[in-house]
Amino acid sequence: MINENRKENTEAEIKYTAKDFASSQDVRWCPGCGDYAILAAMQRIAPELGIKREKMVWVSGIGCSSRFPYYMETFGMHSIHGRAPAIATGVKINNPDLSVWVASGDGDLLSIGGNHFIHACRRNIDIKILLFNNKIYGLTKGQYSPTSERGKKTKSTPYGSVDFPFNPLTLGIGAGATFVARSLDRDPKHLQSIIKRAAIHKGTSLIEIYQNCNIFNDGAFELYTEKETKADNIIILEHGKPMVFGKNMDKGIVLEGLTPKVVRIDEGKYSINDLWVHDEFDKSPAGANLLAEFQEIEGFPHPIGVIREINKTTYNEEFHSQINKVKMQKGEGDLKKLLNSGNMWTVN
Repeated sequence: MINENRKENTEAEIKYTAKDFASSQDVRWCPGCGDYAILAAMQRIAPELGIKREKMVWVSGIGCSSRFPYYMETFGMHSIHGRAPAIATGVKINNPDLSVWVASGDGDLLSIGGNHFIHACRRNIDIKILLFNNKIYGLTKGQYSPTSERGKKTKSTPYGSVDFPFNPLTLGIGAGATFVARSLDRDPKHLQSIIKRAAIHKGTSLIEIYQNCNIFNDGAFELYTEKETKADNIIILEHGKPMVFGKNMDKGIVLEGLTPKVVRIDEGKYSINDLWVHDEFDKSPAGANLLAEFQEIEGFPHPIGVIREINKTTYNEEFHSQINKVKMQKGEGDLKKLLNSGNMWTVN
């Protein structure tokens, strides 16, 4: 359900379809790229969000994913490398009635754009960030990125990367994003449901999307997307439900103190009642961080779904509230008077 504020801002007679959000621009990604699936998911779910096209803005930086604004029949800006969160922040502050979205890749957002990303999360500015994570620099032809695994051999690391990669989920949680989730390019229904949740959320929303680059990093996520291996390597999170996974739903996660453990629930020692129950609204970030770190632990499934969602005042709300209070105390203000006040001099 879309919240009532969004319903009130939507003209009832407007009935969009997915085609209404598809621009006239030719989509130019490599054949087979996961970006096509993400674009299709966004265009399909957009009519259900209750947002008029002229009230939606897409901002991107540089990279394959950053062509996204061209393909959405909304307002948008293809900005500069790494600066999409900063520009999106400016758009939202100056136009608080707009729904502002960011399309960015792991290189654009987490490398040169890392500073802007963490401060957008810290401020809890009401923007929606889609992080296309393919673990590679695709547009610049296959260099390792901030999310590439250690040992990754690329054109820029011919003997293997010695870097420790970023975990986008723990980074988002630690920086203060109030909605953090993960989905897959090859699971369109799940991706659409997560996008819908992010749209409704008020605050910084981060969706990490496992996205395949079939040219420079093909198969990076096949363990988590292919039918034969998916069930044993991901866990679909659902609020209020025990964490169960596996082809036969015979495995689960228990907590022993603060240590998660993978167990079998078909061997008698553990039952489904012993499993960790997911609470995406937990005010403490401890559980969310444990979930996000599953990918660091050998033999653990990667969590898919909403990791954490909390309510917190947004920066844009506080910003305008403060301005309104000052105006009530001191009036509208006079720019000409301000510029001609204080110490002045004339340059001949």
